[in-house]
Amino acid sequence: MTGLPNYRPRQLSLGPLEQEILNIVWDLGTATVKDVHQRILKDPDRELAYTSVTTVLKRLTNKGWLTCKKDNKIHVWSALITREQARSLQAYEQLNRFLSVGNVDMVAAFADELDQTSLEKLDAIAQRLREIRQQREG
Repeated sequence: MTGLPNYRPRQLSLGPLEQEILNIVWDLGTATVKDVHQRILKDPDRELAYTSVTTVLKRLTNKGWLTCKKDNKIHVWSALITREQARSLQAYEQLNRFLSVGNVDMVAAFADELDQTSLEKLDAIAQRLREIRQQREG
């Protein structure tokens, strides 16, 4: 079972450019400003200053998404969590926001409108929760 990662960025919300640059770092594994800048400029319709890439990489580091190491005067960034872990954290946050509505009837009304595949997923989730609780108790 894939759970939530032990590490969590300080700030989960990201702007579009931050998300794009984070995706580039995930794709590359490790990246310099030059690597990211060149990847963005592969699109001939894009313009982005080198310094803007540096700013966004630093912002992602401050938010807890990236780490930066200096290698012979060159800064190299890498992600602190995987793309899959990020999806898990974001899904967890969305679920908590949805459940914070607090009105059981409203949540049930939404669930009642789901298609068959989604209802089957909810049933599978409920079954898995029962199994997890039984393992904890037993």
